[in-house]
Formats: sequence, structure tokens, C-alpha cells
Amino acid sequence: MKKWLLALLTAVVVFALAACGGSDDKKDEKAKEGGKEDKEIVVGASNVPHAVILEEAKPLLEKKGYDLKVETFQDYVLPNKSLEEGDLDANYFQHIPYLESQKKEHGYDFVNAGGIHIEPIGVYSKKYKTLEELPKGATILMSSSVADHGRILTMLEKEGLIKLKDGVKKEEATVEDIAENKKDLKFDYNYEAALLPQAYNNGEGDAVLINSNYAIDAGLNPLKDSIAIEDKDSPYVNVIAVRKGDEDKEKIKALVEVLHSKEIQDFILKEWGGAVVPVNK
Repeated sequence: MKKWLLALLTAVVVFALAACGGSDDKKDEKAKEGGKEDKEIVVGASNVPHAVILEEAKPLLEKKGYDLKVETFQDYVLPNKSLEEGDLDANYFQHIPYLESQKKEHGYDFVNAGGIHIEPIGVYSKKYKTLEELPKGATILMSSSVADHGRILTMLEKEGLIKLKDGVKKEEATVEDIAENKKDLKFDYNYEAALLPQAYNNGEGDAVLINSNYAIDAGLNPLKDSIAIEDKDSPYVNVIAVRKGDEDKEKIKALVEVLHSKEIQDFILKEWGGAVVPVNK
């Protein structure tokens, strides 16, 4: 009987301790959800202008009680992989068509939490001062990213250099969709976007299409150094991308709200003088 009572008492004590431990675990989880970790926002970004803008936003987010951590990336692949794997709360480096193409290609369950700015793409040349000066058979260097091709070709079409096939979706157009090419331009799209400024500086090709973030990072002024630049009403808005459902988190809402604030919008205009155009939608 004594052994039976001792076993029963031991079982009760173990159960009580387990219950307390479970309660403590739940408290720890709740503390984690509402504590320091929930106040930290980790965002992956390209160096310029994205990371620069985020650094400017840090003090404003700090006033709201959030600690912004910025992780910089040199390419267009790893930021989405890191977001998918949960290493980031958000990323800020890509425009909407690229985001949509990546979702389609890799099955990412991402959403756009808010558009922040536009980087007009520019045409640069060491040999010619205008697009009109480009000779017949001129070689045009452009990004290997297919998501950029429609944007570039649409710009060249507006400039009157080419004409795309009827019925083609502009944002999905490729070189194969060119119907008219008056100057018989040759398109070389075997360059990584980040290497195009170097190709320009080396005098490669007759003209080079460079995204403004890479141009600025290489010390170029898109407004002064380009021979042509995309319209400021471009639909290629750079956004804050997050995993689906996270757009409703308070810290993500706070991040987007700060990036849409007058302080940040004014900073963007002052810092890049129109080479980067802020949006608040």
C-alpha cells in the first residue's frame, strides 16, 4: 500500500511540474510574441537606394518602438530565398513585375505590402550623346533578367527605335516580340544587371541599359549621365515584399507607414534629385 501511495504521489508531482513547465512555455511564447523579437524588423535590401532609404527610416521606426535591421544583398535571387526561408521579415529590392515573375517561377507565396519608389531605367553610352546618333546595327547591352526586357523594350518603343508586335503584353515582351527594328539594333542580354555599369565604363557595346539602383551605386547620375531615361510614371514600382499574411502584422504596417511618410519621401527627392522617384501607394 505504501509503495502504491508513493507511486501515486510521484505521478502527481511529475504531472504538476509538467503543467507548470507547459504554462511557463506558453508564457515564454507570448513574451516572445509581444516582446523584443516582435519589435525587430529584419529587411533584406539592395545597397542603393533601398538600404540607404531604410537607414534613414531607422530613427522614425525607433520612435514607434521598432528596431530595424538591414541586410544588404548584391543580387536579385537571394533576397527572395531568404524571405521564403524566414530569415527576413521583408525585402525591399524588386519591382512588381519581377516579384510576380519570381512568384510564378518559384512558387513563392509573397505579397506586395506597399510600393515605395520608382527607379527610372536609363540608356548610357560612351560613344553617342543621343539615341538618334546610334548607327545602324548598333549593339545594345541589357540585363539577362527577362523580367526587365519588357520594360526596356517598351522604353525603346516609346523612343521610336523599335515597334513591338500587336497584342503583346508590354511587361512580358522579349526581343523575339520586336516587329520593326529600323536601325537593325543588335541586343546582347547576357549581362548580369549588376555588371552593366562596368560594361559601360569599359566602353562595351554602343549603348547600355542600366537600372538606376546599379547606376547610382556605380557613381552615375541617371538624370545627367544617361542619353535617355524612362518616364517617371513607370509602373515598375519597387515594393516591400512579405510572406502572405505578414502584411497585416503591426510591424510591417509601421515599416510601410514610415517609408510613405513625408520625411522619407522628401529625403528620396533630395538625395537623388529625381533619379529615384518616391510613391506612397
